Amino acid sequence: MTAAILEARGLTKRYGGRAVVDQLDLRCKKGSVLGLLGANGAGKTTTLRMLYGFVPPDAGAIYYAGKRFDEQRTEAKREIGVCTQDDSLEYDLTVEQNLLVYASYFRPRVRNLRRRAAELLDRFGLSPYASQSPQVLSGGFVRRLLIARSIVHSPTILFLDEPTTGLDPSARLDVWELIDGLRAEGLAVVLTTHYMDEAERLSDELLVIHQGRGIARGEPHRVIDDVLGDHVVIVPRSEPARDEIGRWLRARGAQEVATVLGELRVPVGKEELAELTTRFADATWQVRPPNLDDLFIALARRNGRSE
Repeated sequence: MTAAILEARGLTKRYGGRAVVDQLDLRCKKGSVLGLLGANGAGKTTTLRMLYGFVPPDAGAIYYAGKRFDEQRTEAKREIGVCTQDDSLEYDLTVEQNLLVYASYFRPRVRNLRRRAAELLDRFGLSPYASQSPQVLSGGFVRRLLIARSIVHSPTILFLDEPTTGLDPSARLDVWELIDGLRAEGLAVVLTTHYMDEAERLSDELLVIHQGRGIARGEPHRVIDDVLGDHVVIVPRSEPARDEIGRWLRARGAQEVATVLGELRVPVGKEELAELTTRFADATWQVRPPNLDDLFIALARRNGRSE
């Protein structure tokens, strides 16, 4: 088994007496992408901030390459790259200078820094803008520069917090290709995202977080099976028995009944589906496999009920 570059055990953080992250375990290996998935307020960003040292955990331990983060903090931080949601570029500097100045903060110093910066500018399609201010860059190219800056010191693990938020579909695909290329070179990546297709396409493993706790983990298709089950029944708004079907399913323990633009969506097991078919033989509905969108909606509905 490939050794984990990052491992966290029992990670906990409280704010105002409330556990925002609660006894969370995770691990990420070389050349893999770990996707953290959960609704707003689930604890994803707080988890990242603890992992890269921005806030201290109240309990638990974090290990990088088998060494405790709190005991080898300086050494470990040299191996960490961070790209947050915020645009933290220096607009008084050129595109190239943003890489050079950022890299100068690291010790030991980045070897052959100008060559390293030139390689990244070329790889990320930024060379034509090297001597210009980042103000000339589109949103997609700003995101490229932020990611390039986060790896200029050649870390072994990269944290990406919603890296494609606000980008158009073409720019998103470009960022996906860059992330996939970094993974292929052996970089470990921890990713948060609200785009379900992004999570499914990029993640080797998903960790689903609900109210600060890990409720499912594994390959994307296995996570969906664990949380939602076998099928999703979709009852159109035009079906006269729609509300009755919803009540019937709830009475049989269906928890994640969602209404999307008047359309009823309910995860069901094989036995429930068979009973539904018998009970509502004259009704019209569709059946399909569950996907990550269904999972995300289910988590959001859970958060709404708990709050």
